[in-house]
Amino acid sequence: MATTNLKAETFKLRASGMAVPALALLMVPFVTLLFLTPWSDFHLAYGDSHAAVVSLGLSLISVGLIILLGLPVAFWLAKTASRWRTLVEVLVLIPLLTPPLAMGILLVSVYGPYGSVGETLSAIGMTLNNNAPAFVLAQIYGALPYFILSARGALEAVPRDVEEAAQTLGARPFQVLIRLTLPLASRGIAAGIAIAWVRAIGEFGIVMVFCYFPQGIPVKMFINLQNDGVTSVYSLLWILLIVTLPLPMWLLMRTKKQTVHYS
Repeated sequence: MATTNLKAETFKLRASGMAVPALALLMVPFVTLLFLTPWSDFHLAYGDSHAAVVSLGLSLISVGLIILLGLPVAFWLAKTASRWRTLVEVLVLIPLLTPPLAMGILLVSVYGPYGSVGETLSAIGMTLNNNAPAFVLAQIYGALPYFILSARGALEAVPRDVEEAAQTLGARPFQVLIRLTLPLASRGIAAGIAIAWVRAIGEFGIVMVFCYFPQGIPVKMFINLQNDGVTSVYSLLWILLIVTLPLPMWLLMRTKKQTVHYS
């Protein structure tokens, strides 16, 4: 028994050592950024603060809509035995696998001023091009599939026998969903929200083609890069990291604490 434990500890030690190269590789760009940033002359370029407000405000709206739209689809995929499940999975995967630039072109073709849906919207006095609703729509297309797949996996992990036992004891399906299924799947759903947030706020290709205005952080960074070179984007890059990372980190840490508490 002691020999087995010693071998297990040795394997864990070797595994931790093998993890060092990957972790170092992941951290090199961020450590480099610390040294390359001109801290003595740290300032935002013209329009950078407005881009940060646009990205933060509209991304919050996008993620809220993504949760409302995606959670029913994820629940259906996780619990259904329908023969249409495979088709729905394919429909979710198609926009996820489509390159962002191509997706942006498709959105312009559909929702743009001369697109099939765009012309109908124009007839009733609405537009989905270079405005806040178009920005939100672009982010939804970029992030919704990621949330659906993450939430579907989390909901599938909830044991069916536990849900069936709750129903046997008299709980209604909605009560089972709210009081049992969603809390048990909360960690995976939170991970899906984190991924959706990062994908939405960092979306560039779709937004660049479909909604150049209002300019969020990714598009503004690209403009600064073109106009003034790579050194001009470090300040806005820090803003992007500060705006992007806290929410997903908080969600993941919160769900980790909940998992420890439940255990």
